[in-house]
Amino acid sequence: MSDKIFGQSRDTALILLVAAVVFTLSLWPMLRLASEIIAPNGQLSDSALRSALSSTSTWVATRNSLITGFGGTFAAVILGSAVALLVSLTNIRGRGVFVLMFVVPLLIAPQVTALAWLQLFGPASPFLKMIGMAPELGSRNPLYSTTGIIVLLGIQYAPLVFLIVRAGLRKLPRELVEAALSSGASKWQVTRTIIVPLMTPSVIGASALAFVSCVGNFGIPAFLGIPANVLVLPTLIYQKLAGGGPSVLSEVAVLSLLIGVIAMAGILCQDYMARRRDYRIASTSLPAAPFELGSWRLIVEIACWLLITVVLVLPMFGLLLTALVPAFGIPLSWQTATLDNLKFVLFDHAGARRALVNSFTLSLAAAGFAVLVAVPLGYLITWRSRWWTRLLNLAAELPYALPGVVLSIAALLMFLKPLPVVGLHLYNTIWIILYAYLARFLVLALRPTITGLHQIDRALEEAAQVAGAGLMTRLRTIVFPLVAPATLAGGVLIFMTAFSELTVSALLWSSGSETLGVVIFSFEQGGDSPYAAAVSVLVVLITFLLMLVTNMFARYLPDGVLPWRD
Repeated sequence: MSDKIFGQSRDTALILLVAAVVFTLSLWPMLRLASEIIAPNGQLSDSALRSALSSTSTWVATRNSLITGFGGTFAAVILGSAVALLVSLTNIRGRGVFVLMFVVPLLIAPQVTALAWLQLFGPASPFLKMIGMAPELGSRNPLYSTTGIIVLLGIQYAPLVFLIVRAGLRKLPRELVEAALSSGASKWQVTRTIIVPLMTPSVIGASALAFVSCVGNFGIPAFLGIPANVLVLPTLIYQKLAGGGPSVLSEVAVLSLLIGVIAMAGILCQDYMARRRDYRIASTSLPAAPFELGSWRLIVEIACWLLITVVLVLPMFGLLLTALVPAFGIPLSWQTATLDNLKFVLFDHAGARRALVNSFTLSLAAAGFAVLVAVPLGYLITWRSRWWTRLLNLAAELPYALPGVVLSIAALLMFLKPLPVVGLHLYNTIWIILYAYLARFLVLALRPTITGLHQIDRALEEAAQVAGAGLMTRLRTIVFPLVAPATLAGGVLIFMTAFSELTVSALLWSSGSETLGVVIFSFEQGGDSPYAAAVSVLVVLITFLLMLVTNMFARYLPDGVLPWRD
């Protein structure tokens, strides 16, 4: 009897520990952010609100955020939905490789994407110099504009739209399509009257996520907008913190709340639009057979690979060429090509070396922590359906659903002073970045864990429970071994995402705690584009290698865990 009571107490302790972790990472920072806005410096006042909302720069940045957010979302939805239709509905060859290459930009840090495109089209572009099309040195880069930001945001998040829309298209019922075709409707009519209306919920959901991502993006507006004096809310917050330090935290807390309100408005709008019509499909049949393209197949396949060339190959090639030039503006040739930039950032530049170690350590720690927490948390959410487990799920999603800038400001407010009782001081240390990573990326391991648990027969775990095994024992000996492939794949996604992250670390780093994203940004801001390109090439190479290695184990993973897996 005492063993049973002890086992139950351990189970309760585990549940309370998981709930405490979620509260610490998700709800506490949001509560701290809200309290700073309502009561700056611990005193009730509307001074922070009045100061932020009365500034002209706030509303200019808000307008720019809305323009680039809507513009980038529109571009991403058009491109991502079109590719999803093409890949899901037609018999194009090489689908798996094409999907892998199309999804790569989503896993490359936005600042790397921005730098690659800048080096491809800039007046000092080694690629344009090689083909004799480079503009004169000193000419303005055409991407330094609102339009440039919108185009790159569209390219960055088109794969996100593609993944969501494609998942919806896979559920299309075969009988509806076949009935329409057998009735004499053309493939175009079937697509327009049946497929497109049924994919509307997926498009709406993808649009909301793309909008939140565009509004919260820091890397692309920082690289393209700051030189053109096109400030959005994340870059305005960065400039205010860089110029004012902790004294402006209350004001930037209001700005971060404004970003959060815009993002949540997009999500609520998506929910409202989805509720206006009933899109349910009373069918569980297999997806419809792909449309035969016939003589058009080769042309369509060429168009697909031209798209990959434009959005991925050429920018990455331009980035590589920039990393090989001896100095900015010098034409690249067999005589001038050099590996000195790579050597410099790997061995000679202390900040770059430190950033490589920091980013590797932070990413690995965030991935390991998320894997450990995701299994018990996913178990509670999936197999213990209670009102409080749904709350845990929503709380865990919150730091990732909101723009990263919001979490960064909340973390600054939380750790500006030493922690009570223990007296630890995390402000201006690498530990504050680790906290933000733990909070923001936990959900990337939680989602595949939940997916894996839904595809596992619970009979073995229930049998162990009947035999008297406690929750911790069942998790360790049954649940984790079964769900480990999916959870570990989520850990790999976290590592790839955090390895070159900039949005969070740009506001939290200090001397000695630089990350690769910060080093790339600092090099580019300082005019050292070849060094920035060299670091970016290393980041892209490591990311792509991780994708390929993880892809080798895809057959052991549940469907949908690897976003690039066909």
